[in-house]
Amino acid sequence: MYLSFADHRGRPFADLVTRIGADAPRRVVDLGCGPGNLTATLSQRWPSAVVEAWDSSPEMVAAARARGVAAEVGDVRDWTPQPDTDVVLSNATLHWVPEHPELLARWAGALAPGSWLAMQVPGNFAAPSHQTVRELANRQPWTALLADVPSLVGEVVATPSGYAELLTDAGCTVDAWETTYLHELTGEHPVLDWITGTALRPVRSRLTDDQWERFRADLIPLLDAAYPRRADGRTFFPFRRVFVVARVGQRLRSSSSMTRATSSEMSAPVVSSTRSGSSGGS
Repeated sequence: MYLSFADHRGRPFADLVTRIGADAPRRVVDLGCGPGNLTATLSQRWPSAVVEAWDSSPEMVAAARARGVAAEVGDVRDWTPQPDTDVVLSNATLHWVPEHPELLARWAGALAPGSWLAMQVPGNFAAPSHQTVRELANRQPWTALLADVPSLVGEVVATPSGYAELLTDAGCTVDAWETTYLHELTGEHPVLDWITGTALRPVRSRLTDDQWERFRADLIPLLDAAYPRRADGRTFFPFRRVFVVARVGQRLRSSSSMTRATSSEMSAPVVSSTRSGSSGGS
């Protein structure tokens, strides 16, 4: 299901990598590599680099290895850079890690000056695609089975400004922005298909097959109302994403200040852009 929208999901990855200014990095690390279809393109961008990849899913790692990617099973919270690591990137992964601001600050402190740290995370948790899941999970009979799901599908992503504050305090030069992609989808219930491989993962893992089918049946009319299909069969699906590309420099402040950026401080975007089109991905 995840790869059904590979083209859409590949576009933000390409937009992220384009902004990384490394010329000839020795080691490039992809944290949360998924099935490796995007990780494999890193060797085309940097042919002399060693490409290292991590993912917490054994199935995803197996798929990545089948594509020739040197992937390992591991939790990004346990990752530490090798001395020759010049580029670290994470695409659509860190929103699953609530403490990821602390991780970013820690990685920035561990990387050598001149290294690059880049990430992209979905920023659409207030969108109907996620609101409907939270609302349905709070209704009977689902609330007893999915009590923790509203927090799992909740807002854990900061604004570009918040990430810029955090990594600037860590001694980095930061390029942070947000983009809303307008995806043109087809199919009977395309938004449901999209979030089945992402936002609905915590829901699916807690339900039996029969319960899952009933939950889907309850969710379909809510999503169809929020994202109506046009007479020509197309459905437009706006999707906001947050990007950060940081170059590590000298440490400007104490390590305690490097993690001070809380959700209350992460309030305003540095750069905001909206893009539309039917050929790209998210």
